[in-house]
Amino acid sequence: MQCMAVLKKIAFGIAMIVASAAVLLYSDLSSRRKSSTRSAKLPLKVAVVQQTSIPALDDGLSGALAALKERGYVDGGRMILRQYNAQGDTSTANAIAKDVTSGDFDLVFTLSTVSLQTVANANRFATPPRHHVFALVSDPYAVGVGVSRENHSVHPPYMTGVGSLPPVEDIFRLARQLLPSLSRVGLVWDPSEANSVVTTRMARSVCASLGITLVEANAENSTAVSDATASLLARNVQAIWISPDLIASHGLDLIVSKARAARIPVFTSLPRETPNGTLFELGANYNAIGRVAGNLAADVLDGRDPAGIPVENVIPVTLQVNRLALANLRDRWELPDAVVERADVVVDASGRHVKSNAPTKTTTKAETVKGSATTTGTR
Repeated sequence: MQCMAVLKKIAFGIAMIVASAAVLLYSDLSSRRKSSTRSAKLPLKVAVVQQTSIPALDDGLSGALAALKERGYVDGGRMILRQYNAQGDTSTANAIAKDVTSGDFDLVFTLSTVSLQTVANANRFATPPRHHVFALVSDPYAVGVGVSRENHSVHPPYMTGVGSLPPVEDIFRLARQLLPSLSRVGLVWDPSEANSVVTTRMARSVCASLGITLVEANAENSTAVSDATASLLARNVQAIWISPDLIASHGLDLIVSKARAARIPVFTSLPRETPNGTLFELGANYNAIGRVAGNLAADVLDGRDPAGIPVENVIPVTLQVNRLALANLRDRWELPDAVVERADVVVDASGRHVKSNAPTKTTTKAETVKGSATTTGTR
């Protein structure tokens, strides 16, 4: 009798377990159906984060939004878009990162290395982490966010994006072609920007191989740009290079003005759509990079798993030259016909001329950066 009682209790317990499991399974199925119905009816929420407003970042954002639109994602339609801009302020950037990773966004899209770092750092503590696509980052493998240089498929499973390492060696070789006697080039840069650390180390290596002295002046905020530029001019540089540094890029007009007064040219790695007085600009087509990243973002919104998307270096290269900037220079700079012929944009007395059929070179394999840092702080 005792055995029968025990068996009845076991049978009753098993029945209760099965019934409970059935209830949980039904509840989960119902929840999934409701979630699926919600996803089908409600727009997806997307946060766009950029560190500051400069033409390169704005061009990249325009390209990304254009690509998203072509894929059917328009603000107020299939997505709700919220834009954040830290205006170059570190504390604001960190607050924005915490806000977007703790909110209910379906995707966070970042522009610039600093924005990548702040959002990636905050996302580590999010439950669950938000899907994150990044762009306009010089070297995502060297900024401490978990992206492997050796295997581009190794990265946090909720994150993907594209790098855009600038053609630093090409820009200095071109400068030497325009002035064979070039021996001293100035650089204003912010050592707290991870992307600037990468490109400055590249420039040091390239200049050393070409016999060019890279004269450096640090500027950790916009107000320091004027003094840093004056410091370079006092050290008799023959030209100033503006790298993809956010502080220097923001102060580009001031740097160009001071350089022109000293009768030396400025060349940059930041091509932009409006003439700015620089002699030449060789670097990424940021609008095109934005389109690439925008399509990645659309893929993720469509349901593609970021974990399966490798982080590659993608840089459609564009060259812009400005004949007007040759006037009244101290040294004999020239723009050879061969250089003008291969330029995508030429500025002269009659205006700005864009070659509609000009080919762009696209690099999809990351360059090896000698002495590249593995981690750096944010600005």
